[in-house]
Amino acid sequence: MTNVSLVDLKVIEDARGKMIPLEYPKQLNFPLNRIYYIYDVDNNQTRGCHSHNKLDQLLIAVKGEVNILVKTPFEEKIVKLDSPSKGLYIGPMIWREMFDFSEDCVLLVLASELYDEKDYIRDYREYEQKALEYFRNEETNND
Repeated sequence: MTNVSLVDLKVIEDARGKMIPLEYPKQLNFPLNRIYYIYDVDNNQTRGCHSHNKLDQLLIAVKGEVNILVKTPFEEKIVKLDSPSKGLYIGPMIWREMFDFSEDCVLLVLASELYDEKDYIRDYREYEQKALEYFRNEETNND
């Protein structure tokens, strides 16, 4: 799927435990400007339900598990994050919904930009119109 990929994060392990470094541009393909995490989400709650015009993100379930629906006007898939050594890269113009949070889930989000409400697309119909144009332009630019 365009602008979405599952990323295997390098685990460094020794007798003292495990560590996963995240550096730009080694493991992150975007500069990091914002970090936040989501936790204590009831299992029946859905988070996200939006897209971004230009934001890049890497989502990591550092504890527990969560399902993430990623969607374009052309395709969709559900990705289960259940390991701190796996990240889900989500680029611009991808609709996302996070659901089925385990009770102990802590979802870490690394973002390329500072919070900007103007970058959010929260209405699916508006998203679909913008995404169709975005992906048409991407296709044209890649020809």
